[in-house]
Amino acid sequence: MRKTGFLLVYMTILSLTCVLFACDRDKKTTQPSKLFRIIQNNKYGYIDRGEKIIIPPQFDHADDFSEGLASVNVGGSPDKNGVLSGGKWGYIDPIGKYVINLQFNEAGHFSEGLAEVKIDEKYGFIDKTGKIVIPPQFDDVWPFSEGLARVNIGKKYGFIDKTGKIVITPHFDEAGDFLEGLAMVMIGDKLGYIDKTGKFIWGPAK
Repeated sequence: MRKTGFLLVYMTILSLTCVLFACDRDKKTTQPSKLFRIIQNNKYGYIDRGEKIIIPPQFDHADDFSEGLASVNVGGSPDKNGVLSGGKWGYIDPIGKYVINLQFNEAGHFSEGLAEVKIDEKYGFIDKTGKIVIPPQFDDVWPFSEGLARVNIGKKYGFIDKTGKIVITPHFDEAGDFLEGLAMVMIGDKLGYIDKTGKFIWGPAK
């Protein structure tokens, strides 16, 4: 689903960008998680720093907590490539209580109050009550960063705001998230940076 080649380039340049801009590497995570995932008998649960089991292993997959909630899967199983498929996803709080019931085909972590979810074959966003804020309509999505989220439509990348409005039309062949007001994008094999209006500040169309 994510292209490895671009990801390696993106992460390398992102690391350099962080040094140049003296960025806070923990900026996108609101608070360090106080719970840690464990696996026992192929089931996921959570412990605290004292190794005490807080949420007993019971999930077929579980992600780290983000903004107070963690996405979990029940009923899924790994395919031949080790990628989890099937089952349903929902969200729990730090005591293991379901805040958003199991109902999604995929579920990501919360960022800036919204989380990406997959219903049928399309992706959209929900809030922390489970309400669909941006209806599933995209081929792929990524978490919000600095008020904008990267989306994929027809193998082209663009950006939406928190109302679901497309603010930068999908026409890039690859794209990264916004950091310090800029996002790295690619058109063909040419790399550049755009601002939040979609204007190139450096790169192929500058």
